[in-house]
Order: sequence, then structure tokens, then C-alpha cells
Amino acid sequence: MSNTISSNARRHVLKGTVAAMAMAGLASWTKLGFAADAKPLPGYADWKIPGDIIVHSNNTLETKRSAYGTSVITPNDQLFVRNNLPPPDAEILKDRDAWVVEIDGVAKPAKLTLAELKTMGLETTAMVLQCSGNGRGFFPHKPSGTPWKVGAAGCVVWSGVPVRALVQAHGGVKAGAKYMTGTGGEKLPDGLDPLSVIVERSVSADAMEDALLAWEMNGEPISLAHGGPLRLIVPGFTGVNNIKYIKRLAFTEQETKAKIMSHGYRITPIGGTSGPDLPSVQQMSIKSWINAPLPEDGAIKAGRVQIHGVAFGGTHAVKGVEVSTDGGKTWTAAKFVGPDLGKYAWRQFVLEADLKPGEYQLASRATDTSGESQPEARVENKSGYNNNSWLDHSIKVSVA
Repeated sequence: MSNTISSNARRHVLKGTVAAMAMAGLASWTKLGFAADAKPLPGYADWKIPGDIIVHSNNTLETKRSAYGTSVITPNDQLFVRNNLPPPDAEILKDRDAWVVEIDGVAKPAKLTLAELKTMGLETTAMVLQCSGNGRGFFPHKPSGTPWKVGAAGCVVWSGVPVRALVQAHGGVKAGAKYMTGTGGEKLPDGLDPLSVIVERSVSADAMEDALLAWEMNGEPISLAHGGPLRLIVPGFTGVNNIKYIKRLAFTEQETKAKIMSHGYRITPIGGTSGPDLPSVQQMSIKSWINAPLPEDGAIKAGRVQIHGVAFGGTHAVKGVEVSTDGGKTWTAAKFVGPDLGKYAWRQFVLEADLKPGEYQLASRATDTSGESQPEARVENKSGYNNNSWLDHSIKVSVA
């Protein structure tokens, strides 16, 4: 894909640039848009573009709002990273085709290598990958966890074998199975109960209809940072349900008892205690935000301005987007730009506006094909999940 080629080219340029900056001193970093006090990229993701990434920790890297641009697909070297455990050793990528995944809860259970999976079917899906906590940074009670704003999301193309084809080839799902449960292949810390730390999540079994066991992302073998050599992809569901380094896919009568499922990623009231009786973070909700113009651009020149951003649903396609320049008092329909890559991908939108000198609050509000519209207010919850408030995601800009 052309965007992949340009992504690789940028990667080589950046490596040379970073080396030059190291020789020239920190002044070069600020001239090129790098903060002098920015945290370095972790080794497993050091190929990403430093100036487009906010490094929160070794396991949490955020895409800058200004980096999204106007192309639909998010390049690999700009895409966010969120790991619940440190990634496995890079040795697992040396012989990708030898990776083994166990298929269980079907009439004919099996252990299959990646090489065998590649003979069983192929589909490509464009979808939004979004961390459940994207937008957490807007919650006033400052939840624990990474304070993402909009950058824990991207639109990505995955290729792999359809899970439904895999299930069909192994005799179908056993009677009574209500859930599709994926187990990650990270190395677990010694001395702890595996269920307390393992990355294992359950979603409704019918999600298998569009799910993939994917080995390729944006035209490249999936990197270690993003779950390679094999990742479970569940379109329309938040990132934690898209299991990295998947080693087991099972169809089960009950949800996994792993803590990340039973207590983690639950919509818990502020001050409350999380547990399996509370709603689980699963499908994404309708959402949008504006990517330009931005406050950090400084004063905008009065006249014609292109206000653009992205909009996406969960399991429903985006139907339309409205834009407000006065903080939601009035709304005008925006138009979609770029290709429609399917209901799971985001749509880019633009509103051409003539702005006079003054202060403006820019907001976007999306509606999906089921009729659900993006709300003004967030749903308050302890961990800051599922924030799709249009007001929180609005921005204030100056026009001169």
C-alpha cells in the first residue's frame, strides 16, 4: 500500500534525523518540534516518529492530535500503543509461521501454526482501533491510568483468516458456547496467580462473524508493538478485546474469570468497587473529534477555513457529522471526504467556514446508522472509560 511505503520512508529519514540531533544537541529537538524533556520511545517501538508520539510510559504511546492529517489510514509509525503487560521477547517474530494458536470449544479442537492458518482463508478489514480509555484525560476527577486525550485511536487495515471460516473448518461451535474468549501470549510475572495478570477477554460469540486472526497490519507483518505475529481482531470493539500475541481462541459457556475481565474494564461508579455485575467495556460508541485547526497552531488567519476531523461508530457505520463553531449553540452539516472503507472504519469530514476575527469553540457531533448521536456529556465512571462527549472533545481557537 502506498501509505506503508511512505511510512517506511519516514522511518529511515527519522533515524537519520534523530542521530543528527543527538550530535547537534537538544536545540535541534525543539527546532524540529520535539520537546526537550520528551520521554524516549521504548526499544520495541523505537521505529515510530518521535515528533508525532506522546510517550506516557513504556507501555503507553499516544498519537498527537496534530499528526492525524487528512488520510483515512493511520500509518504504523504514528499509531498509538497500549500494552497491559510488557510485550514478549522479539524472538517470537524470527519465525512467524511457527507461532501456534490453540482453537478450543469447537467440535474438532486443534493447535494450528500461523503457516497453517494462512491456508484456511483470507480477508481484509479496515477498522478503528481505540483504547477503552481514550478521552480519559478530559474527566475532571482525574482517574488513574493514562490521561489519553484523542490519540489512543487509529484507523488500521488488518489481514488474516476469518474466525468464522476457522470455526466452520473445525466442525462448528460446541452447543452452549456464548462467548469467544481470547488469551494473549505475554510472559506472565513469576509468583503471581495467572488469572490476576493474564490478558484474557471474552466477547459475545456472535462477534466471530467479522473477527479475524490477523497477521498483517497496513500491508506489513504485525509488529511486536501491535501484537505480532498474530492478533485477534474484533471490529467495533475496544482495543483490549483485540488480543495481542494470541495463543488460544476458545468458545466458552462462561466469561473468563481472569481479573482483566471480571474486574478490569468495567463501568464502575466513581468511588465504587469494580466487579462482574457491572457493565463490561466492549463495543465502541459513536464518536468524533476535530483535528484542525488546533489551538497550538496559533492565531488562524481570518477568512476561509477547512475544519476537519474523524468520526466513527462501534458496530454501526457513521451516517453523518455536524460541526459547530460556537460551542454547540448552532450546528452545520459537514461533508465526508476520502474513501468509505466500511462500517468499522472512520470517516473523515470537513466543514468549510468563513471565520471573522474572534474566539471560536469548535465541536463535532456524529450520528450512526442506528440513529445514535454523540452526546454532549460524558458518562462519569471511576476509570474514565468510553468518553464520547462532543463537548469534552471540542477545542477553542483564535482567529485574527
